[in-house]
Amino acid sequence: MFLSLREMRHSRLRTAMIVSIIALIAWLVFLLSGLANGLSNDNGASLRKMDASGIVFQNDVRMYLHRSLLPAETVQQVSEVEGIDNATPLGHLTVTVMGDDGTDRVDATILAIDPAGFLAPDVTSGDRLADAPDGGVVVDDEFRRHGYDIGDTLQVTPSGQEMTISGFTNGQKYNHLPVIFMRISDWQAIRFPTPEEAGGIADPISAVAVQGDTDALHRIGTEVSGVEVGTIQDAIEALPGYTSEMGTVRTILVFLFFIAALVMAVFFYVITLQKTNQFGVLKAIGARTRTLILDLVGQVVLLTVVGAAIGAILANIVAALIPADIPFYLSNGVVMAYGAVLIVVAALGSVLSSIRIAKVDPLIAIGRVD
Repeated sequence: MFLSLREMRHSRLRTAMIVSIIALIAWLVFLLSGLANGLSNDNGASLRKMDASGIVFQNDVRMYLHRSLLPAETVQQVSEVEGIDNATPLGHLTVTVMGDDGTDRVDATILAIDPAGFLAPDVTSGDRLADAPDGGVVVDDEFRRHGYDIGDTLQVTPSGQEMTISGFTNGQKYNHLPVIFMRISDWQAIRFPTPEEAGGIADPISAVAVQGDTDALHRIGTEVSGVEVGTIQDAIEALPGYTSEMGTVRTILVFLFFIAALVMAVFFYVITLQKTNQFGVLKAIGARTRTLILDLVGQVVLLTVVGAAIGAILANIVAALIPADIPFYLSNGVVMAYGAVLIVVAALGSVLSSIRIAKVDPLIAIGRVD
């Protein structure tokens, strides 16, 4: 690294330009990864936060919670399967709610749960669902941005059923919509206003959330009729639009890494061409090709580390400025992982320059006229 450090001190403008380009590429990579993770979290945050191993759905509904419908007795049947520690009912409904004055319409997802069960969310303010009065609900903090507070009344449109906000929770989204947690009985009154709408099922629920080992999840499908079982990750990947969203962003990231490798490879190759006679002189006075190549790779890695660090700082600044309604989540783990990928990509991009250095003939290089 001795030669590289001396060169970077001597050619400060060129070094700054290379670092700037790497930083911009890293910045774009981190921003896209933050948006991808934000979309992923926004789509299935409530499922990820569930203290559950899997979910039991109605058979042949492709693990779509909004299509699944099971009798409540399924909870008992599932809990009797060997290896299942706990089972609790889960209800789902997508609704539009508004204040009692008819304003502030909000599209939301209702998740109906047993208030005393393991699906009950932690609250950031107000009462837990178990302590809420009849008709009380716990809602995601996004409702605050629409002007709602504890004690406010929500009306389901167009049916007019009312609920009262008893508490707020944080980071609870389902299919990009804020979640309203309520009791199973309250959900049934909204979801099935008449017995006919339950399709002849007595005491209906949407699904059953379970805690247990992997083998137990597999046994549920064979011991309980009319159901299919998936892990939490299976349920997230089955969400409408999840696979296409993630596939699009990941494809963009792959191409971005490819472009990064190409850009950095071309930069360092052009610089290597400009220094051909210098490499020739170094070889003529005894420098080994291996030493020159390692020096180049070290320079590439060092510049990439600096550029990636600057890109990470810029990405965190943007993350702090992004509006709350734009899904964005950038963790330190993701920054470290993608930063490492950028370093590997840059090192691989230096292969072309390394081949050029290996082919330099000292005699020809010294006598070259630039």
